[in-house]
Amino acid sequence: MGRRPIITRSLMPLVFSAGVLVYALNSAHASIEQYNSIDRIPRINPEYCDSVIPPNIAPLNFSVLEAGSRYYVNVHSEEGNPINIYSRSGRIFIPEGPWHRLLNLNRGRQLSFDIFVKAKGQWNRFLTINNEIASEDIDPFIVYRRIYPAYISWGKMGVYQRSLQNYSESVILDNESYEKGCLNCHAFCRNRPEKMLIGIRSEKYGSSALLVENGDVDKIGARFGYTSWHPSGRLAVYSINKIRQFFHSARDEVRDVTDLDSLLAYYLVDSKTIKTSPQISNKDYLETYPTWSPDGRYLYFCRAPVLWSDRYTVPQENYDKVRYELVRVSYDLDRDEWGKMETVLSAEDTGLTILLPRISPDGRWLLFCMCDYGSFPVYHDSSDLYLLDLTAFEQTGQARPKRLQVNSEQSESWHSWSGNGRWIAFSSKRGSGVFTRCYLSYVDRKGRVYKPIVLPQKNPTYYDSCLWTYSVPELITEPVRVTGGKLGRVVRGYEKISVDLPVTMATPRPGMGPKRPEPWQERE
Repeated sequence: MGRRPIITRSLMPLVFSAGVLVYALNSAHASIEQYNSIDRIPRINPEYCDSVIPPNIAPLNFSVLEAGSRYYVNVHSEEGNPINIYSRSGRIFIPEGPWHRLLNLNRGRQLSFDIFVKAKGQWNRFLTINNEIASEDIDPFIVYRRIYPAYISWGKMGVYQRSLQNYSESVILDNESYEKGCLNCHAFCRNRPEKMLIGIRSEKYGSSALLVENGDVDKIGARFGYTSWHPSGRLAVYSINKIRQFFHSARDEVRDVTDLDSLLAYYLVDSKTIKTSPQISNKDYLETYPTWSPDGRYLYFCRAPVLWSDRYTVPQENYDKVRYELVRVSYDLDRDEWGKMETVLSAEDTGLTILLPRISPDGRWLLFCMCDYGSFPVYHDSSDLYLLDLTAFEQTGQARPKRLQVNSEQSESWHSWSGNGRWIAFSSKRGSGVFTRCYLSYVDRKGRVYKPIVLPQKNPTYYDSCLWTYSVPELITEPVRVTGGKLGRVVRGYEKISVDLPVTMATPRPGMGPKRPEPWQERE
């Protein structure tokens, strides 16, 4: 048996919320004086344990999964008042004000949860759950696409923004404003919301890209795929993909995607023109997933040789032999000139396909996915996150990627960096294997990536019944202020910037291949 010191209200605030055990407000104190010690940590959900958490994150509400009739949690650190919570249900709601004060006072220190459960008339105390509070903030907002994990026809979807300091979520653009078309591939310049691109596909209103600049919105008459802003904000490189979805007869994940044809192009903001170059649009290769180095000197992207002649039909063979390599090409912004291409990491060396490169703001670390084959990691359980030290690559010419310990047995995909380079957000199907959720991980200056936390929700049981998939999380420094109503009106409007893709060696010649309608399919 152990003894617990009396908890006095004048020193430790009591917190009451839905499902809690309510003590009289005029009670002088509440205490747990005797308890059994349990030699293990308690089971909680979400599993906020042994992680590094942002000092400006919303309260990490959780459920205690141990059987009992009463629950008591003491949240504490070295400085400031602890937070005491009593609950009948096991759901623990942490008040925002005391939580933020406690975290802000204890940056760089340990945050502890002492959890007591009353079962069969006896209180049991479990081992303390500890997390570390980082010194550096995470960007205060995250933008993601919410979509149901369907695959037949367009359904309800939208691009939303969420405050990471609390639980408030607001819509940036919902597809119901233009008769349930598709929207995806939202991209920001240097984690700032003032300059943004969103790809639009609609059977009624056509394919376009919405360009947001300081509150103004223009519709570009071109179909933008995966997009990356040059750090100057003067141009954005994007992919043009001929994607087909197909299905396997027997597998845990029956959906699959292949990219029948693709190239890269770029939009010049000032001249409102689209250009491309042989270095980024070679007819013998599939080019996709562009990303700029923070200094703007290099464009990194993924490419794979085309293994078929018919660029309209999913091949019965070779689709599982497509493996992308990671390359880069130099670029002179003032002259608008592309330089020499070089291979950073080859698929032949890894035996895997290399996808979704993203570079930390300081230019040191390149984060990417690798999986068995293809270009769509979200449908592959084999997809894992890797980190490459670009400083070491420049010094030695050798790329030595390391597989991160934060990976799970399910797919990890879509990831982004915070503006200070200390945090990443990524999508993962861990747990269910079906629903993609957003996770946040701390990255220290040596490139160590720490155990992630799932995006916190006010209701700790939220994910148990949530049927949404969260994908393409992008961290931003401020909220997007342009309204969804304004964006929707631009999509529906007739005004647009007319652009033409110049003919290159990679552009199909007139009369080559039959003209077939594009299939309209949902993909995560």
